[in-house]
Amino acid sequence: MRNTIISRISATFISITVFAGIAYSQDAMDFGKETCLECHDASVGESGQTVDVVLKSSIHRDFECIDCHASIGELPHEETLPSVDCGTCHGDEAATYQWHGRLRIPDGQDIPTCANCHGSHDILPSTEKTSSTNPQNLPKTCGHCHEDIDLTEKHEILYGHAVEVYQTSVHGKASLGGVYSAATCNDCHSTGGTAHRILAPNDTESTISHFNIPKTCGKCHRNTEADYWEGIHGKLVLRGEVDAPVCTHCHGEHGIISPSDPRSPVSASRLAEATCSPCHESASLNEKYGIPSRRLQTYVDSYHGLKSKAGDMTVANCSSCHGAHRILPHTDPTSSIHFDNLKETCGHCHPGISSEMAQTPIHGTPGITQTPVAGVVRHVYIIAIFIIIGTMVFHWLIDLRKEIQHVIRKPQVRRMNYNEVWQHNFLMVSFVVLVISGFALRFSNAFWVQWFFGWEGGFPVRGVIHRVAAVVLVGTTLWHLFYLMGKRGTVFLRDIFPVKRDFEDFLHMVGYNLGWKKDKPKFGRFDYVEKAEYWALVWGTAVMIITGFFLWFDNYIVAIFPKGVLDVMLVIHYYEAWLAMLAILVWHMYSTIFNPTVYPMNTAWINGKMPQTMYEHHHPADTELSGLKGKAPANETVKKDEPDRN
Repeated sequence: MRNTIISRISATFISITVFAGIAYSQDAMDFGKETCLECHDASVGESGQTVDVVLKSSIHRDFECIDCHASIGELPHEETLPSVDCGTCHGDEAATYQWHGRLRIPDGQDIPTCANCHGSHDILPSTEKTSSTNPQNLPKTCGHCHEDIDLTEKHEILYGHAVEVYQTSVHGKASLGGVYSAATCNDCHSTGGTAHRILAPNDTESTISHFNIPKTCGKCHRNTEADYWEGIHGKLVLRGEVDAPVCTHCHGEHGIISPSDPRSPVSASRLAEATCSPCHESASLNEKYGIPSRRLQTYVDSYHGLKSKAGDMTVANCSSCHGAHRILPHTDPTSSIHFDNLKETCGHCHPGISSEMAQTPIHGTPGITQTPVAGVVRHVYIIAIFIIIGTMVFHWLIDLRKEIQHVIRKPQVRRMNYNEVWQHNFLMVSFVVLVISGFALRFSNAFWVQWFFGWEGGFPVRGVIHRVAAVVLVGTTLWHLFYLMGKRGTVFLRDIFPVKRDFEDFLHMVGYNLGWKKDKPKFGRFDYVEKAEYWALVWGTAVMIITGFFLWFDNYIVAIFPKGVLDVMLVIHYYEAWLAMLAILVWHMYSTIFNPTVYPMNTAWINGKMPQTMYEHHHPADTELSGLKGKAPANETVKKDEPDRN
């Protein structure tokens, strides 16, 4: 009974609903905006306001909803509606909007629709400051897609942060600062005067095609464009040369900044090296167009270049002489660097300059390219430098030789036997060769590298030399390991091993050097400096050998380990080399040469012996030192049967 009542009630309710729906649908085509807002007024539009408020300020405020949503034929309508066809009213714009960049709408994905740029209900004319297509708001509108890293990666848009970079440019700052005429996205990318036709750079009709860029920039910079077309660069572009520079090559694309900004590639301090030299130092371009090479180097060596390097922002740079946009070869009578125009060109900075002085070559070292007499003086100075400095070096060498002989003639203490001396010498030579040949790879353009390996085929030989020296170092290391297994090596290892006393001596020595202690600590056979050097050498050699083999046999290593291992090994090898070299220069050289009590040097590396007085000064606590005193007369070395200090 209960089920029957429920069934009858349900049937009655369904019938009423169906009849009401039919009656409502019959008048569906007669509903207006008010009817739609009964449901949609509560929804929020793009600006965070209700649809009703948004529509009242829209350019379409007088439209009925079904004017755009024409597919709605009855109420209630489907939840998901077909897209609005703006082309119903805007036929010309819809016909023009066939491409956006390099993707055609029917085939492309993620192409912006009308609503993406203009909005849906809050559509405003571009003249309104709150419009999404107002010039001041275009960067934000375009940035919805062009700052989306997923979209830029998906469609291989290499310039992934164009909008962000633009906002820091001179155009972006002017536009965001309220200058309505400042260039925005549409001004550069719109083809045919309409923002609805944006073409890719490889399209010959595109405004950002290589050959059209000067015309695009010329829409705002008309006089500059005219100068450019008259110049050699513009003529080459008109001829169809793809390697001829256009505006963006010198000024940049989206991140154009003022020439007065030191960061600008066309600023006075950066123009020569950052902008002009990439083309004018190109061997292929110089050969193709018959341009003299080494223009940058000869400018840097000149007075103007040296002053520019020193930070002078007013000294002449490339554009000061050649012009900025109307650049012509010196053979053109209207060129600023033509023979007849040099006085006027130089006179901009040097009023009253004579014609003779104005014709002095700029691209050259002062005193070399000016006059024949200057060339003679140059050769005289070069010869004088070789003779004078060469004589100084010769005198220094023979004086050093005599001083070393004088040191050797003093009463001696044997510090190392010949086995140890040769170990040290092989280590020293291989280390020096490794440092020179290794850093030559990293600093290949340095002048000292050119001295060593600048000859033809020299640089490939560098790698062979480096590896031969590495083998010598490894062999010397193995030699030393076998030495440590012997009786003498065991004693050496015991004496060189760090103990608590070494730390105490270190603190004592620091206190003595700072004036807190009256006496120096008394060192035994090896002081803490020598111990620290030895164990640092052990560690550094092990690290360099291991990382060196990883880099030498990289093809085998990548088959076993991830590539990241080689990157880590390269970093360790490079910076461990710096650490080792600086430790030798700063620490070891002072201990063995520049210490006033040692100078001119500790001669133990030559014959294994050092002056007895020097040994007594540096190692007074050696328990066997007392047995050596007085055994060697002045100017004589110790006899072979006398005790060795090892």
